[in-house]
Amino acid sequence: MDVSQRELQRVKVIENAVEGRLTVLEAGELLGLSERQVKRLKARYEPSGVDWVKHGNLGSKKPWGLGKGIGERIVELAREVYVGFNDCHLTDKLVEVEKIEVSRETVRRLLRAEGLQSPQKRRARKYRSRRERKAQMGMMLLTDASREDWLEGRGPALTLIGYQDDATSRVVAARFQLEYEDTLGYMRRLREVVDEQGIPLSLYRDQHGTFQRNDEHWTIEEQLAGRQTPTQMGRVLEELGIESIRALSPQAKGRIERMWKTFQDRLGSELRLDGAKTLDEANVVLERFVGEYNRKFGVAAKQAGSMFRRVDRRLNLDRVFSLKYERTVGRDHVIQFGSRSIQLPPANNGTGYAGKIVELSHQLNGELHVWLGERHLMKQSLPLDYTPGQAPKRPSARTKKPRIYVLGGRPATAAR
Repeated sequence: MDVSQRELQRVKVIENAVEGRLTVLEAGELLGLSERQVKRLKARYEPSGVDWVKHGNLGSKKPWGLGKGIGERIVELAREVYVGFNDCHLTDKLVEVEKIEVSRETVRRLLRAEGLQSPQKRRARKYRSRRERKAQMGMMLLTDASREDWLEGRGPALTLIGYQDDATSRVVAARFQLEYEDTLGYMRRLREVVDEQGIPLSLYRDQHGTFQRNDEHWTIEEQLAGRQTPTQMGRVLEELGIESIRALSPQAKGRIERMWKTFQDRLGSELRLDGAKTLDEANVVLERFVGEYNRKFGVAAKQAGSMFRRVDRRLNLDRVFSLKYERTVGRDHVIQFGSRSIQLPPANNGTGYAGKIVELSHQLNGELHVWLGERHLMKQSLPLDYTPGQAPKRPSARTKKPRIYVLGGRPATAAR
């Protein structure tokens, strides 16, 4: 039986302890063992050999060891089924799906021995202090979007828009879409949150043009008011009373950035495992994945309860969550909306609306509603992919220049 140099050193020390040249305490200090362990070794000492220094369990099957063929099965699954899964994610799948009880360290050891590297690349982290979580759910939501080749060439590129609760790290809304990061995507997901949870106190977001004006264009009306007209999404936040907090760097959004990193790693693998090729298939996988993510990575808030605010019944959410424009009614009671001419119906008392400023509310269900203050005038179907475009080239000289809510930070006059 082979004996290591460390074991030979132990033989020498115990031999001296048995012959009385070292005390039990001295032998323990030299070997880094307790007095009880030294006494046990002295009792096993055999002057005619060195095999006694080996542990009694050497060569025996460990109760926690892998069964016959299990290691080969794990490597086979990593190569053929769970391709590209990181060590931790693969371990989860082995335990939950394949019913193989194994530790992450065992998986790591098996894969490295076969030359299979983890897709997760580790590098030294720069020091940054982490912002404290909000104490209660609903105090702050984080939002962001990620445009990736989520389907890895099996289908179109997709944009994932999500909202995450700061206190619990739970994803409260997430959805793939074909379009790039845009106003409608953020608006639809926030509507889901409000419908299911309520109105959050604040929203932590980046400086994307969906949320703020990033231009230096000021109309005369804006100069007089001392502020630029908000974007469509900025207006929604104002009308709901949600504090809009701007993050000045990706690091400032660390919590949701770490969420995206996990999504890009694990969700990408789940989409590959399911063979998702279309937008609908990707969203089915996403819905299941969000539930698993919240179960694994969600944390308990410091304080029980919720700060999501109940929606006032008097608040028309369909009108709030819409693309709003203002137009001046012409003498013939026609409103120009890009290339469309919208004829207003007569008032009940026979009077008209010529010269009045009305609000056009293009809602998420594809309906265009016209309001005069709180008075609803009419509605008509109009797909949301319709954009107003430019105003007519020769507007009436007597038509007032309206105040326009803008999309994605474009100048206020561009949406006319």
